[in-house]
This record gives sequence, C-alpha cells and structure tokens, in this order.
Amino acid sequence: MSVDTRTATVRRSWALDLDGSTLYALLRLRVDVFVVEQRAAYPDLDGRDLEERTRHYWLADADGAVLGTLRLLKEPDGGYRIGRVCTRADVRGRGLGAQLMTAAMAEAASKPCVLDAQSRQVGFYERFGFVTAGAEYVDDDGIGHVPMSRTPLR
Repeated sequence: MSVDTRTATVRRSWALDLDGSTLYALLRLRVDVFVVEQRAAYPDLDGRDLEERTRHYWLADADGAVLGTLRLLKEPDGGYRIGRVCTRADVRGRGLGAQLMTAAMAEAASKPCVLDAQSRQVGFYERFGFVTAGAEYVDDDGIGHVPMSRTPLR
C-alpha cells in the first residue's frame, strides 16, 4: 500500500504537552529504525524525551500516522541539540527529513546547534548549515558518527 506523503504536515509539541499515544508512536518509530532496522541495541530512552525544554517534531499523514520524527533539545548553555532524526523506511527519499529539519532550524536559528550525524548522513546536515566539529567516531554498535555544529543566524 502506497503512502501519500504530499499532505504530510509537520507537527510539534513540548515534551510535557505530548499525549501518551503520540509519544508512543514517536518512540515506536525510533525503535523500528534505530534498534530493529539498524540493529543498534542502545538505550534510546535516555531520559531526555520528557525534559521540560524538549520539543518533539513529527510528520503525520492525513490519517495521523507518524512518518518521521526528530527531537530538539534545549541545552543548559542555551544552545540546541538535534537528535533521533528518522523517517519510516517506506517513505524515505521524499524530502520528509528535510521538512522536519527545516521546521526545527526555524526554531533554533538564533542559537548555536549541535548534532551527532551518522557518517553517511553528513551531506544531508550540511544542507542546513552544519559543519564537521570533530573526528568521526564509531559507537558501540559499529555505526560511524560525526559531531557537527551550526552557528546562529544573525
């Protein structure tokens, strides 16, 4: 069955305002992508999803099904951290990740922002002004990552 992504809309919510079923759907997608598909048995639930200053972004189709997600963390230094960026396997390559990043960057534009990109995704994040900010490292699951940063827009 083909998913119509043309009507997908970006939604966002503060962590503490998320209803349980939406939070569950976001976490389920992350587990499907990072833990199951990428075979990375890591603690996705790291305690940051429900922090007061965490903002969740997601794309939903006309029926409300979650197609992609990311989280924007407000760091103690006032900057931002983007993480857990993923889209469902059956809708990849349709620009949904870019829609999510565009929405998050609109909020984070005035502050420094960092992320740890999977090495194969560095070019994707460079499109949003991120630059390499350190050496590549390999996590415990054998997946290469590159620290990246973006300076605030003036």
